[in-house]
Amino acid sequence: MPDNTPAAQQTGGGDLLPPPGVHDAEIERLFGPGGPLSPAVGGFRPRQSQTEMAKAVADAIATQTTLLAEAGTGTGKTFAYLVPALLWGGKTIVSTGTKNLQDQLFLRDIPTVRAALQAPVSVALLKGRANYVCHYHLERTLQNGRMTSREDVGYLREISRFLKMTNSGDKAELAQVPENAMIWNLVTSTRENCLGAECQYYQDCFVMKARKEAQQADVVVVNHHLFFADVALKDTGVAELLPSANTIIFDEAHQLPDTATLFFGDTFSTSQVLELCRDVLAEGLAHARDGADWAKTVVPVEKAARDLRLTFPQDIVRLSLPQIAPSSDFFPALETLKQALDSMNAVLETTAERAETLEQCRVRGFELAERLAAWKFDPKAKVKPGEEAVYWVEAFTSSLQLHKTPLSIAPIFNGQREGVPRSWIFTSATLAVKNNFDHFAEQMGLTGEPSRTWPSPFNYEQQGILYVPTGLPDPNSMGYTDAVLDMALPIIEAAGGRTFLLCTTLRAVKRAAERLRDEFEKRGLPFPLFVQGDRGRTELLDQFRKAGNGVLIGSQSFWEGVDVRGEALSLVIIDKLPFAPPDDPVLSARIEVMEKKGLNGFMHHTLPEAIINLKQGAGRLIRDEGDRGVLMLCDPRVISKPYGRRIWQSLPSFKRTRERDVVIDFFTSKPE
Repeated sequence: MPDNTPAAQQTGGGDLLPPPGVHDAEIERLFGPGGPLSPAVGGFRPRQSQTEMAKAVADAIATQTTLLAEAGTGTGKTFAYLVPALLWGGKTIVSTGTKNLQDQLFLRDIPTVRAALQAPVSVALLKGRANYVCHYHLERTLQNGRMTSREDVGYLREISRFLKMTNSGDKAELAQVPENAMIWNLVTSTRENCLGAECQYYQDCFVMKARKEAQQADVVVVNHHLFFADVALKDTGVAELLPSANTIIFDEAHQLPDTATLFFGDTFSTSQVLELCRDVLAEGLAHARDGADWAKTVVPVEKAARDLRLTFPQDIVRLSLPQIAPSSDFFPALETLKQALDSMNAVLETTAERAETLEQCRVRGFELAERLAAWKFDPKAKVKPGEEAVYWVEAFTSSLQLHKTPLSIAPIFNGQREGVPRSWIFTSATLAVKNNFDHFAEQMGLTGEPSRTWPSPFNYEQQGILYVPTGLPDPNSMGYTDAVLDMALPIIEAAGGRTFLLCTTLRAVKRAAERLRDEFEKRGLPFPLFVQGDRGRTELLDQFRKAGNGVLIGSQSFWEGVDVRGEALSLVIIDKLPFAPPDDPVLSARIEVMEKKGLNGFMHHTLPEAIINLKQGAGRLIRDEGDRGVLMLCDPRVISKPYGRRIWQSLPSFKRTRERDVVIDFFTSKPE
């Protein structure tokens, strides 16, 4: 099929990009019909949008400038930034949204491009320290035998065997032990409990080895969590890389505002206190039994941490500090924990020199006490512009977290970008709202930077339908999920399964799973059901692909970064527009600030955020030129509210219908 994609548009508020650069002719050759990428990449064919994006990236690299690049699904954005980066990027850091994507880039995409271009560049993969087996902690766990289950004992044996064979120590290489198995906490290090140069295994340390390789490599692949954890903690090895980097590329850049907010804030958790207490007791008894009554030292701190959690009887709570009643038990319980922690720290102060591990406990204890003391908000205090923060609490089933979150990350991130001139590339399939980048740019402090968008080469009008059913109740009404399922069942049946049902809440996932299980049985429908939470995400997706007629029900983690090509996925149902919960303390505070400036918080923040999220969900449907399918958007507000138009205009240009028969006919008739 010929590629008739229109050329890229200049969008957003940025200045015009530099004139077409020195590398245009070379890029035309590389991405052209006779170029080296064609034989190296199965199914590769020239796409104008990919070639144009590669030129824009090469220009930004050559001129050491910033580029915001939105490339629709199917553009081939990974190769569009990798080719110029490998040829002309100098020392390059590529940061991705997830560890899975990180592995895909390192193991598949970069080796493919490097071989095709015959580019003599060295590449390294750098992950957070929790991904690497620690010799010291593995040995300690083998000696202490602090196993809680027979399963853990088996896993520990696998990890011991793995240690003798691996070069990287990366737990992703050991498929036999699940990534979320509890045993990993005992055989990896944290910033707090790493012995550093004092460790007897320092020369063999996998974390140090990975950092050293990253130092020497031309291209380093990291993920957003690692990048921003480093900016905040200086503990990931990225800090040493940044000064020498010429080019920084963020793929899946739409995730950056949330990730950066997470790391530029501060969090204190009662579970950190309980972990410290567990280690203080073990190390005290091992190295300074006569130094203190360790049980008596630790118990009041544990009790105070648990009591603080119990001041909120509900299971899950998110409250900003001003929302907590002054008469609440929370405030005295907070004081009790401060005092108990100070008392334990005083004991550690007198015994820390007995062992390196006790000294570590002392450092951790004092850091926690400092963080706890800093968590206080004085409404009368003058705050410098750019340093405004929200203080809020979040309660989980067995722990309580105290958060301090910056209202805007733009000033902090701008501070990181100052100094050495280099190019910054931000790319994703979803950065803009109706070709406007303002929302993303304002969040990241990138206002006025050049921004461009390249539409998808897919023929959405031929390949798909956007179906908004009629007769659905208000999304906040009782029984809404059941009403959605009533509408969805005949469509799922017509599609022969092959469905993603994407929900905005876990409660809806649970209800949909119960109901569909019953309905499939009652109607004799042979569609296997896959439900988020039953198994890991990767396993669920593999089984869904293999089944060929499955129905997968998921919430947020299935809205993005999921690629199912071909007939196995032909219907994506979205239950509601993905608006952030209105009781979110950080969102409420941000909207309050906007409204004080005379802006409409909903139109300026809540709506653009929901549209970007929705574009991600909708992007699951058409992944290839041969894909066909239906996007069923169940929320009636898309039609009934004035802002609905802005939403569907931001979605791919599917044919639109409200008629159920049109959709059923689409599935039953053969494509032309």
